[in-house]
Amino acid sequence: MKRIYLRMTLLAWLMSLVACTVGPNYVRPGIEAPHAFKEMEGWKQADPRDRELRGPWWEIYNDALLNNLEEQVAISNQNLAQAEAKYRQARALVQSARASYFPSVGADASATRTGSGSSRTSSANSQQSSQSASNYALSVSAAWEIDVWGRVRRTVEANQANAEASAADLEAARLSAQAELAQDYFQLRISDAQKQLLEDSVADFAKSLQLTKNRYDSGVAAKVDVVQAQTQLQNTQAQAVDVGVQRAQLEHAIALLIGKPASSFSLVPAPLAAVAPVVPVGVPSQLLERRPDVAAAERRVAAANAQIGVAKAAYFPALTLSGSLGYQSSRFADLITAPSRFWSIGPALAQTLFDGGLRSAQSDQAVAAYDASVAAYRQTVLTGFQEVEDNLAALRILEQEAQVQDEALQSARESVVLTINQYKAGIVSYLNVIQVQTTALATERSSVDILNRRLAATVLLIKALGGGWNRSGIDTNAESTSRPTTGLPDPQPLAGQPGEVTAGRD
Repeated sequence: MKRIYLRMTLLAWLMSLVACTVGPNYVRPGIEAPHAFKEMEGWKQADPRDRELRGPWWEIYNDALLNNLEEQVAISNQNLAQAEAKYRQARALVQSARASYFPSVGADASATRTGSGSSRTSSANSQQSSQSASNYALSVSAAWEIDVWGRVRRTVEANQANAEASAADLEAARLSAQAELAQDYFQLRISDAQKQLLEDSVADFAKSLQLTKNRYDSGVAAKVDVVQAQTQLQNTQAQAVDVGVQRAQLEHAIALLIGKPASSFSLVPAPLAAVAPVVPVGVPSQLLERRPDVAAAERRVAAANAQIGVAKAAYFPALTLSGSLGYQSSRFADLITAPSRFWSIGPALAQTLFDGGLRSAQSDQAVAAYDASVAAYRQTVLTGFQEVEDNLAALRILEQEAQVQDEALQSARESVVLTINQYKAGIVSYLNVIQVQTTALATERSSVDILNRRLAATVLLIKALGGGWNRSGIDTNAESTSRPTTGLPDPQPLAGQPGEVTAGRD
């Protein structure tokens, strides 16, 4: 038996040496990437390393409370917890596929007793007594499918790529939650600024109302001036109250992002400390490394490519090596003895001869799924390019708008002072005062709104650039699952792309 076993082991080893892996080997799909972003005009090249975003990108805003909230997102956000669980599930599927590399071994033990009842025949008037027998068995069996055509290898390859895609999905969900939190936080602080602006205006309008009352009591002003001043004051008070609705909703949204009940979370009103920072911007090809959604889409292309090999392997016969060894006896005392021993070993070859076109359909399905994943990958890359261009344009245009708006604000403030002095001198009516004060308030609020839009554009630009994430930092084989570090293939530079640079505004 040992000689036969050695021969079968040698046969399996030789088959593994000559085994081939059917299906196409993976090559990353080509991407038509521009040499530079169109909206880079007006930006200057900077040192490629000193200004590169790394890790906690939100620290660029120098806001301690924002930093604290962002750290809580990674710990308590339930969407991230869901994505992390899916990532662990994908890693388990990799291990499940790798188990097929090894034989399956089973053990069996049984004890049975059989018997037959007595029988009587009338012709011979004879009687047969009942009979019974015992049977004891103890055996170990093993089966091993030799991966001759690479079906198991392609399955492992597909599951590994899916696990890497899941790791990138986790990082994409983390980046999305972090960016959403930053936007909500800045919007909340802008609401605080708007409310403070309106409260200051209420105080100014109250003084104007008192001025008109004094002038009315003195017989200098008409009753209509008092009514107009009263109306202006009350309208502004209503606007100040209305700001509280949006602020409360933003506070609740932040609570959700950090995994806390809205009823137990609050932020004390405070002035906005952050200013629109300079965001490092690289060349378009860096998006293939820095955006987790691009990495996830590319890994799904690799998984779909491996599934083509799995489908192709179904056309070839499956070779299985199986064997068993055990003891069988009618007496328990004689079970573990040489005469009771039995064994079997041998290969089995199975091939489907007709399946009604099933394998052909599965192969076509795998190819179509691959083509779809390639299109999704390229669409993700194009979307990344668009998002960067959109926010670069927004920052450039909003910066120009802010400069013009600041000049308009200075003019509006000066106009208020001049018009009030003219009203006190009796040169103009109070309607002129209301007009310039309303214009000044609208200009103030527009300036605050532009700052909000600039901050939002910087957050969206950082998100579009991939934040502080890099695809070389994930490894599905790592022990830790809180921050996966899956070993993705090193990014291949695009043909004709310039070297790595970053950029900042002049």
